[in-house]
Amino acid sequence: MNQKDPHNEPKTNESEEVVHYDDALIARAFRWSALALILLLLAGIGLYVLLTRKPAPAPVKVTQITAPSVKTAPLLNPPTVKFTDVTSSSGLTFIHNNGATGEKLLPETMGGAVAFLDFDNNGTQDLLLVNAQSWPGTANPNLTTPGLYRNDGRGQFTDVTKGSGIDISLYGMGAAVGDYDNDGWVDVFISCVGTAHLFRNQGNGVFQDVTLKAGVSGSAKDWGTAAAFFDYDNDGKLDLYVGQYVKWSREIDFEVGYKLVGIGRAYGQPMNFEGTFPYLYHNNGDGTFTDATAAAGLQVKNPSSGVPTAKTLGVAPVDIDADGWMDLIVANDTVQNLVFHNQTNGTFKEIGANAGIAFDSYGATRGAMGIDTGFFRNDDALGVVIGNFANEMTALYVSQGSPLQFADEAITEGIGPASRLLLKFGVFFFDYDLDGRLDVLSSNGHLEQEINKLQASQQYLQPAQLFWNRGASPTGMFGPVTSEQSGADLFRPIVGRGSAFADIDADGDLDVILVQTGGKPLLLRNDNQLGHHWIRLNLEGRSANRSAIGARVTLKVAGQTHRRQVMPTRSYLSQSELPITIGLGSSQTVEEIEILWPGGPLQKLSNIRVDQTTSVRQP
Repeated sequence: MNQKDPHNEPKTNESEEVVHYDDALIARAFRWSALALILLLLAGIGLYVLLTRKPAPAPVKVTQITAPSVKTAPLLNPPTVKFTDVTSSSGLTFIHNNGATGEKLLPETMGGAVAFLDFDNNGTQDLLLVNAQSWPGTANPNLTTPGLYRNDGRGQFTDVTKGSGIDISLYGMGAAVGDYDNDGWVDVFISCVGTAHLFRNQGNGVFQDVTLKAGVSGSAKDWGTAAAFFDYDNDGKLDLYVGQYVKWSREIDFEVGYKLVGIGRAYGQPMNFEGTFPYLYHNNGDGTFTDATAAAGLQVKNPSSGVPTAKTLGVAPVDIDADGWMDLIVANDTVQNLVFHNQTNGTFKEIGANAGIAFDSYGATRGAMGIDTGFFRNDDALGVVIGNFANEMTALYVSQGSPLQFADEAITEGIGPASRLLLKFGVFFFDYDLDGRLDVLSSNGHLEQEINKLQASQQYLQPAQLFWNRGASPTGMFGPVTSEQSGADLFRPIVGRGSAFADIDADGDLDVILVQTGGKPLLLRNDNQLGHHWIRLNLEGRSANRSAIGARVTLKVAGQTHRRQVMPTRSYLSQSELPITIGLGSSQTVEEIEILWPGGPLQKLSNIRVDQTTSVRQP
């Protein structure tokens, strides 16, 4: 057996051991360095991400939006309030004479005006019906006169024309009523084709023609239309505005030679007639007037042709901006409407286009006829309603926060589409159901007797339209009333022109008269049986004009604010009663009444009893 000698074993080289040991150290160091480098790189990346990271977006806040709440009226349909024809039974025998003999002279189809007035101061509303006459040179002329009817207080009328002083033959167009001489008796102005006439009430049932002495006759070449008494300078005396239609004569009418296919000669629209200037007469206080038209800035000319702009058929005196000074809104036929803003220094500035009333929503003119103003929403927004020609909607301009900015809201408020087809003349605001909201009535009728031959959708005789104010509603404030709700008499087709309202039978509700050219008027008694309460205020000025024209009444009841203005001039060529009627609905008490007298201080009333007329004299 062989055995190894340990001393004979080969020895390991020490340098190799050192090399192997160094390699291990280097490898170990490299691994730690690599790890450190990776950690450093990761730290750098993390720091970069941390520094450049965009902040997380804030959580989205969702705001819940709810539709505006709309206060709806308790009734969705108009109430039943019947109007009954009492023309014959009340004693009215008047027939309008337009002088037509087949020549188709334009004034023949434009007339028909009416005025309610208390000419004998017995507290009841009498009637003045404006008439025309036969044309000069007519064989067997019919020299008719206006009609004056006295009311007995129960709605029965007696013809007192003969001997009244108003029983003169003239070609009358429009009327204005007011106590211009402040003697306590209401006077009458009648605009005409030709010279106008002013009749002073002598207090004994007789009127005196004082036209020449007063200086308000105008010219024999005039065609006077809408007229209004109002105090534009707040001196306590009623001034007089007299609108003019077009430059017209028999010769000019035949030169225009308007014809319709299939009809022949017809009543022409005013596009081919020149416009005219109105008159503004300043009351001198001694029974005379001074022509202030030019000095006051009312002579507006067409900038292109230099001819007068206006072709006026309606005027609404109203304090547009509630500054205590009366302004004028003028409705013109086929040319722009005018707005005369009172500058408080005896002059006016025409702002119709800037105010948004001059044109329709598309910048076009319309055939504007009658006009009225009212606070139909029971807030600060003033409404201006204007009746326009056939196939043109009735306009309803409403102030838009600023009192001198208006927009036509006829469509959204429910009047526009329903009114489009008819030819509208006499329009006015009134509260026929005494619920405290102003409704709208429109008297309608075409110009041409044979229009149906040309337009199947048109008729010469047309029904009136009544729009009930139902309060705020998603479909508009106004809804059309039908014969089922107000009776067939109101909607009887007539050749409607002027219209007016008054309480003829002292029962508190407002009755209506519609007049027509060449025919009988239609007197309609309001047979309201709803049991609604009301107040009537009969105002008398002292430092203000005696008729209190322009006075503003504010009444608060049941959380609502009602605003009314004393102003007889409404509708088309016509005048309604001076006393103010305000419906109260079911309310039996009034919270507050304020009267702002023209040019005077504010007067507050208390303890006013409902369902009766209260006379108020300015302190």
